[in-house]
Amino acid sequence: MNRRIFPLLGLLVTLLAFFSRTFSAQALPPAQVVQFQTPTPQPDGRIIYIVQAGDNCISISLKTGVPLQVLYAQNPQLNTDCSNLREGMELLLGLGGPAAFTPTPGPSPTASAIPPTPTPFTGTTEVCVLLYNDINGDAFRQETEFGLAGGQVSVTDINGAYSQAKPTTDALDLDDPTLPVQTCFTDVPQGTFNITVAIPENYNPTTQINARIEVRPGDRAFMVFGAQPNEEQVPELDQPDETGGNSPILGIAGALLFLGGVGMGWYALRSRSAPPKLGGR
Repeated sequence: MNRRIFPLLGLLVTLLAFFSRTFSAQALPPAQVVQFQTPTPQPDGRIIYIVQAGDNCISISLKTGVPLQVLYAQNPQLNTDCSNLREGMELLLGLGGPAAFTPTPGPSPTASAIPPTPTPFTGTTEVCVLLYNDINGDAFRQETEFGLAGGQVSVTDINGAYSQAKPTTDALDLDDPTLPVQTCFTDVPQGTFNITVAIPENYNPTTQINARIEVRPGDRAFMVFGAQPNEEQVPELDQPDETGGNSPILGIAGALLFLGGVGMGWYALRSRSAPPKLGGR
């Protein structure tokens, strides 16, 4: 065997080891770690969080440890879907002691009865969904546009704690036939849910087919989705009858024209063959 091949093999092995180590080090990006420090209470006792870039209500809740329900309750300026959250917005996280407070000596306070702690309201909510036949495709339901059967509605908690699915219907309310029956989910716990609609075959959606809502105990949420046929029904043209589609009136008119033509031809022929008349005394 040629001895020159051994240095070449050694150099190749060294290069392979170097590149494999370099590529393996760059294969995965480093994990992102977000650290959060509880803000210091302001002089009035409020604990304020400043919204950062990339924040959303769920990430703020997880970051600060404040439940979503409490975050929404303490910040009524937020939409129920948190769509108006903006960088730099100030959110109230809670109330704490002032940053610096020196008590002023005074008389001892008189003991008073401690008011009972209010019992938090617990219960369930109801989510109702209507998939309607959007005949004119304007994504706005008119009174003449009713429910559409053959679809499917699913309600799923974003944490996976609840998930249900039901078919859509085209039935009408027995008490008021002008109202379509909705697909309703009862005993839904409070939380944030993804609502998804699967439309029937041969239909196209005219609205978004998914949405996210937050529900609280005792609420009743109602959502509307639209779809229309993907092909318009073309009316069939009148077909000719089995006799060829000829109208009796047209047949009579044709016969009269034929007879008229024959009569005019006979008259012209007779006029040509008649001898001229001579004048006499």
